[in-house]
Amino acid sequence: MNTFRNEPLLELRRGTVRDEALAALSALDAKLPLDVPMLIGEDVVHGQVFASVDPSAPATVVANAHAATAQHVADAITAAERGQRTWSQRPASERAAALSRAAGILRSRRFELAALAVREAGKPWAEADGDVAEAIDFLEYYAQGALALDGGRPLIQMPGERNAMRYVARGITGVIAPWNFPLAIAAGMVSAALATGNAVILKPAEQAPACAKAVVDALHAGGVPLEALSFLPGGDEPGKALVADPRIHTIVFTGSCAAGLNILQTANTFVPGQRHIKKVIAEMGGKNAVIVDSDADLDDVVPGLLKSAFAFGGQKCSAASRALIHKAVADELAERLAGAISTLRVGPAADFATDVPPVIDIAAQQRIQGYIDSAKPLAQGDSRDDGFYVAPTLFQGLPTDHKVIQEEIFGPVLSLETVESVEHACELVDQSAFALTGGLFSRSPRTIEYVTERTPVGNLYVNREITGAMVGRQPFGGGRLSGTGPKAGGPDYLLQFVEARAVSENTVRHGLVV
Repeated sequence: MNTFRNEPLLELRRGTVRDEALAALSALDAKLPLDVPMLIGEDVVHGQVFASVDPSAPATVVANAHAATAQHVADAITAAERGQRTWSQRPASERAAALSRAAGILRSRRFELAALAVREAGKPWAEADGDVAEAIDFLEYYAQGALALDGGRPLIQMPGERNAMRYVARGITGVIAPWNFPLAIAAGMVSAALATGNAVILKPAEQAPACAKAVVDALHAGGVPLEALSFLPGGDEPGKALVADPRIHTIVFTGSCAAGLNILQTANTFVPGQRHIKKVIAEMGGKNAVIVDSDADLDDVVPGLLKSAFAFGGQKCSAASRALIHKAVADELAERLAGAISTLRVGPAADFATDVPPVIDIAAQQRIQGYIDSAKPLAQGDSRDDGFYVAPTLFQGLPTDHKVIQEEIFGPVLSLETVESVEHACELVDQSAFALTGGLFSRSPRTIEYVTERTPVGNLYVNREITGAMVGRQPFGGGRLSGTGPKAGGPDYLLQFVEARAVSENTVRHGLVV
């Protein structure tokens, strides 16, 4: 087994690397719009067409995708039943090899796929490249994890008794993927299920179907059978049909809290003919706070908060939306942040200098603007009108029950709140229904230990930005209404996709076989 290492990121400060990236973007632009059909078993299926567009230039259609219906879902699950029988019988080493070959394919298309994420998801180059690298990481990490899991776990042995435990695939897995990490999260959720022997049906986000299809194409080319992995673009209809079908064993979802709760409710409703309990693995967002203590180095805090709150337009479930600042430094930090926000460059994702790109679509733009219009900002950055842009916005001193403080906005909005102490800040964090990520800036080891013990969040980052979890280094996921907490990219994640079987044999045989 190889030692896992994270895929190195591109050095985008180098002119030659930028030239290669721009060449890939030009090559992609010449092919637009891409055609994204359904892939159901061995069939390429066409249906009603819908478009994904470039958030930086909404008149540009990136892909024409073919929307799946409930009948397409039923057909895909029937194909997956055949795929499940064959794929689950493959040795773990063969399945792992297929995933590793898919990782190699993504690696060989590095610039092309980053360009696609720039165009279809509006991700700035560094974010787009990180998305490709993380997709590769997930494939390699879960491939190796599946090999380790295949050996089972050691059990206590007694004289005359042999005990063994092994893990087997749960069954057909439905994956509902988001648009903000259209390559990485799709690759992670799909590959975890495949690595452990499950057939998969992927329903990507409507906003980024072409990116998700690139992942599926790589997995098929790497050796995953067509019937073990189907692909169903579309809106709510295929997603709901996938969750409700009694033949689905596991549902993996990343998206909004409301959608996740609906999935949990549907999955927990027993359907006649169903012979198993469905498992839901859900990551449902957050309302993430960064605590700034009185002794924090504000030279570190300012860039850390700007990156946490405004990179990729705040469209990460790990992004910071609250800063809980000790009263001793609250005024100074607010003044520095108000000045710094004006330096953020708002622009197209394809511009290497862009700090804050447009948000994903007009619905998101209008929703976020509604939050901004609900109070008077302390400071705002620039905006533009040639894409789905929202000005990065800073609030200060809002009432604790204000919707800007209480609700997940998923946009470039940060609220500053003054606290009496770190203990006070921890009380405010503890009052939230979400518990995904959190941050702390402090020079005191005692404070760091206190917050580490006290915080409910799944991922706490100390003296750094609170986004950018790396596979194998920062297993990602939270509790409360942020999700079911399985920790994607961690050593326990694959256990979500298997069932344990234990066998105990009496080794003291009496007589001979007749």
